[in-house]
Amino acid sequence: MIHLPASPDPPTSAWTAVEPLPETAPLEGDRRADVVVVGAGYSGLSAALHLAERGVDVVVLDAAEPGWGGSGRNGGQVIPGLKHEPDELEHKFGPETGRRMWQISGGAADFVFELIARHKISCHAQACGWIGAAPHEAALSGLRSRTEQWQRRGAPVELLDRQKIAELTGTTCYVGGMLDRRAGALQPLAYVRGLARAARQAGAAIHGRSAARKLDAHAGAWRVVTSAGSVTASTVILATNAYTDDLWPGLKRTVLPVQSYQVATRPLPEHVRRRVLPAGHVVSDLRRILFYFRLDPEGRLLMGGRGPLNDSGDPALFARLEATAMRFFPQVGAPEWEHRWSGRVALTADHLPHLHEPRPGVLIGLGYNGRGVAMATVMGKLLADRALGASPADVGWPVTPITPVPLHAWRLPAMALVVHWKRFQDWLDARRPA
Repeated sequence: MIHLPASPDPPTSAWTAVEPLPETAPLEGDRRADVVVVGAGYSGLSAALHLAERGVDVVVLDAAEPGWGGSGRNGGQVIPGLKHEPDELEHKFGPETGRRMWQISGGAADFVFELIARHKISCHAQACGWIGAAPHEAALSGLRSRTEQWQRRGAPVELLDRQKIAELTGTTCYVGGMLDRRAGALQPLAYVRGLARAARQAGAAIHGRSAARKLDAHAGAWRVVTSAGSVTASTVILATNAYTDDLWPGLKRTVLPVQSYQVATRPLPEHVRRRVLPAGHVVSDLRRILFYFRLDPEGRLLMGGRGPLNDSGDPALFARLEATAMRFFPQVGAPEWEHRWSGRVALTADHLPHLHEPRPGVLIGLGYNGRGVAMATVMGKLLADRALGASPADVGWPVTPITPVPLHAWRLPAMALVVHWKRFQDWLDARRPA
């Protein structure tokens, strides 16, 4: 069963004032299609769009509505690349596959912006650049290597010293950073709803409030059963990421869902706004338990961070984010906080997105480790290509077996302990001499 939401509407956030998506009626009755997609987030809708554009009869099912999960709740940072550096990918997967992986992931932000332009999606998309911020010298050393590797491959990245990062961010809390000009920002809920509109216009059928309750082989095809109907198709794509449950055996145990918390001020006065991220960059830092922040199009300061899985939201973590924002940016004073919200992020044990094909006709993409806006959109295209018959070599991403994380049943208490331990390590790193 896929995670069942209490309400099909996403939680109130800085993003929920967008134009509502036309209602996606629940699936009723039994029907056939070429491909059925489970999950209407970035991966599922991207897959559906790319399939429908090529004449495929595709049906999308979601337990709530498009963008209800992490796709409609994240910080809207469009970041290329992976947690692994290009040299590491080539060493781990071999020069050819590793090269394809860094090319695909490194081009992911460009892919998103081009898709938005092609379909005229109104979501405040801007290739404004992303700063990976180093809170201490140990983190800056790693950024030097990352910057050199991407520069060697022609990427528009540059290393920032203490003075330059303070100028670009408006905070003196970092010793340096890396500016990646490929990256940018968008309004994430507007983007995912725009993908849904584009997919429907291309011919895809999207059914909300249609949780997939059962998946089984049926007469040489696959049948997905909901409470009120079913879809039988030759190919099924599972794109449920951090909201994955037991629809496919063992899949839930391959990811570790954590909660991403965010807070947002009311729009800042213009004289204050000019002193916070004055060039419009988005930022995430290199702490083990990171912080990320940006200004939204209305001038709100958004601050985000990670925490243990708690779908109801931990008030102490929201308060910690607000205190952190005021510590980073004392120029904002004591702002009025307008929104608090959270959503799930899916981590994998190897910190890489996973592409699985456990049976012929079953395709799965998940595990974006906090880079989901760009990489999940691209993964949708890769899944569509594979569904249309592209070979794994042509797809360019390794197909891996479903491998559960050890002791997954203990993930909630274990992740809580891990978060506290990593915060302690961050505290120690910040106090080590340069």
